[in-house]
Amino acid sequence: MFSITVRDHIMIAHSFRGEVFGPAQRLHGATFLVDATFRRAELDDDNIVVDIGLATQELGAVVSELNYRNLDNEPVFAHTNTSTEFLAKVIADRLAERIHNGALGENAKGIAGITVTLHESHIAWASYERAL
Repeated sequence: MFSITVRDHIMIAHSFRGEVFGPAQRLHGATFLVDATFRRAELDDDNIVVDIGLATQELGAVVSELNYRNLDNEPVFAHTNTSTEFLAKVIADRLAERIHNGALGENAKGIAGITVTLHESHIAWASYERAL
């Protein structure tokens, strides 16, 4: 399996519901380093997984929809604990939708899967992996 990874970051605010979250139940900020890995079994006709420039551009577009937002105030996340794991899935699903809509080019439709990893710090991160 071949893969490429592109990187961006987001800065958000949010709070959690549930005692398991301790002090994070209060409004707090988080900065995530976001890695999106695109995988395919065979390279395309240009011998690439996907155009890195387009992948970077589309990841940037997806994270810009979340960047500098208080996720507690976003209707799409109402009554949802926007955990690191959950946000990795949101980003992966939004990237998959862009691939299906052709935003990463026709050859990108050969991508078999995406993994999105959100790094909370240098010692903790979460990922979501999905097939296309």
